[in-house]
Amino acid sequence: MQKQGTKSRLLIGNSFPFSLVRCERLEVESKPLAALKEALAGAEVASFWGHENTRAAAEGVLGVSLRPRTERPAVTLSSGSRPMLDGDEFDTCWLLSPDYPEGFRPAIGAEVTPEQIAGWHVLKLTWQSK
Repeated sequence: MQKQGTKSRLLIGNSFPFSLVRCERLEVESKPLAALKEALAGAEVASFWGHENTRAAAEGVLGVSLRPRTERPAVTLSSGSRPMLDGDEFDTCWLLSPDYPEGFRPAIGAEVTPEQIAGWHVLKLTWQSK
């Protein structure tokens, strides 16, 4: 999380571009949904949510707005190879990805509906210092 004033900012999205992983070590942990909700408590959300069709469902699960500050924001890298969004550098990023029924793949070009979401999967990405 990034500190801004007295409030922590929590970086969150539905996926992370692994082509941006340029650090020496990245820790990826599967976490329960409750851990993400706990991390969100009192934090300012820095969202780069990329799929409008699942955002409302994710907001309902988390109880917070995931609307990005700008439309389709792009995460960039800092000089220290950590993710940046809205001018802030982060050492942690949370991902909330929808789970679908086994074997389900949407048709090419089709957006999934919230009704097709069977559950949620949480990953916590932490950029390690050398």
